Amino acid sequence: MISRKNASISKCIIHKVGNKHNNTKNAFSEKEVIFDEASYELMLPFLLRPFASVVQSYRFNHHADISLNEINTYSNQIFTDEENFIETSQHIVKHLFEQSNSAQIKTGDVLVVLFEGIEFNEMTTNAIGIFKIENKVNFFQTYLENNSYDVLVQKGISSKKVDKGCLILNQSDTEGRIIFSADNNNYDAHYWTNHFLNIKYADDANSHTQQYIELCKDFSEDILKISYGNQEQNTFLAKTIDFFKEHEIVNVETFKDELFEEDKHKSLFDDYKKTFESEKNLVIRNQFDVAELVVNKEKKKIKTEIKLDTNIQIKLDIDAPEASSEYLERGYDDDKKMHYYKVFFNAEG
Repeated sequence: MISRKNASISKCIIHKVGNKHNNTKNAFSEKEVIFDEASYELMLPFLLRPFASVVQSYRFNHHADISLNEINTYSNQIFTDEENFIETSQHIVKHLFEQSNSAQIKTGDVLVVLFEGIEFNEMTTNAIGIFKIENKVNFFQTYLENNSYDVLVQKGISSKKVDKGCLILNQSDTEGRIIFSADNNNYDAHYWTNHFLNIKYADDANSHTQQYIELCKDFSEDILKISYGNQEQNTFLAKTIDFFKEHEIVNVETFKDELFEEDKHKSLFDDYKKTFESEKNLVIRNQFDVAELVVNKEKKKIKTEIKLDTNIQIKLDIDAPEASSEYLERGYDDDKKMHYYKVFFNAEG
């Protein structure tokens, strides 16, 4: 995660990116943005807020040579010579335009920003931000005319969140330059990270933990929920989170031994893991360190609810993985020709 408490914007420019499939063209600015105090105080946190809670980082990728990665090259040019900031920012937008490989890719405003005072891992560095604003919201604007106020509707950028953004730090490790990415309008998962930025997860505990939890979530959705129902799915997810909380190191064989009682379930998980790795083009390690921050973040995303078609919901406590199997029974009523859940308890809360 980064800290923005001492961050500032040193350069900012706004362009517009089109879509070659819709015959919409790019439009380029020739000068940097000159902020007034109010717009600056709103813009700085708006741009950096998406990265304040991001745990995982990325590195530039290329199938042949990392120096051929376009955004890697352009970011190096800006870090090396800020005098070329405007020209290089235009090249970035042209590269983004070339990635509009379908009509569904949205046009929008592109902000290229140079930040100073970004704090990461107890170091202070500068960074390049690239942001794409795809959606604009309606708002009312009042105005005075002939001694009376009137109102009209205008479209503008919401100050709540950016649609897509990345933050490229002027700081590297053994894998390369450190990058953070955010995508709040994820209609095409490959467009921003794979095609435009061409980045991959860093090979660290954060990515290993993230990938394994994603594997478990997908397995619970595609296999357990379909074959065994919501209760089995939710119990598995609760036990998964509990396992990660109880272990500093995850060993895949130990994980399977603790979560699956039958060998056939272990085989199902192994087969699904191979498919998951193939589809995601990654290899999950058989043993890795647990990243606690990632576990806590993913835990908040998991919904352990059983929604019934009778307008009743049963919410299971993810911190009590054994409660479902001990105090919740599923059955079938022959008279009503309906399934049911039986819940045991001592007192109502």
